[in-house]
Amino acid sequence: MLVLLAFIIIFHISSAALLFVATIDSAWWVGDQFYADIWRICINDSNCTEINDTYSDYTTLQAIQASMILSTVLCCIAFLIFLMQLFRLKQGDRFVLTSVIQLMSCLCVMIAASIYTDRRQDLHEKNFFFYPEQSSSEGRYGYAFILAWVAFAFTLVSGIMYLILRKRK
Repeated sequence: MLVLLAFIIIFHISSAALLFVATIDSAWWVGDQFYADIWRICINDSNCTEINDTYSDYTTLQAIQASMILSTVLCCIAFLIFLMQLFRLKQGDRFVLTSVIQLMSCLCVMIAASIYTDRRQDLHEKNFFFYPEQSSSEGRYGYAFILAWVAFAFTLVSGIMYLILRKRK
């Protein structure tokens, strides 16, 4: 049982770490001369511009930003509630509250990555990135975007594990 508990804790911490990296790092969309995330665009590794309300899809990016932040916060809250329930629940009870919060985190990261995927497709058709000088067809999805989808899978599995898990001796 101790090994299972250690595995669950490590799995949850790695899920939170993936969410932090996917939210903060600047590699959602990369090209030869630029890279972009949900916060800024950098050209030639030196000319970085914060994404603000002057960009055409700023409200969409705000939704992505909010969803990623919310998923990270919910994942951390779920971990704290799990630790609290670990010592407070009586034997035989399930970690339902932890599961629900972790599944909400899963839903938020899925929404953010799905919106980003959808908006990327629209911008490909227009051959326009957030920066008018850059062609979006020159780029590709970066590792932070891929980590967001991996974090989705991890939080989904973690949420289901908590739903199934019963407190035992």
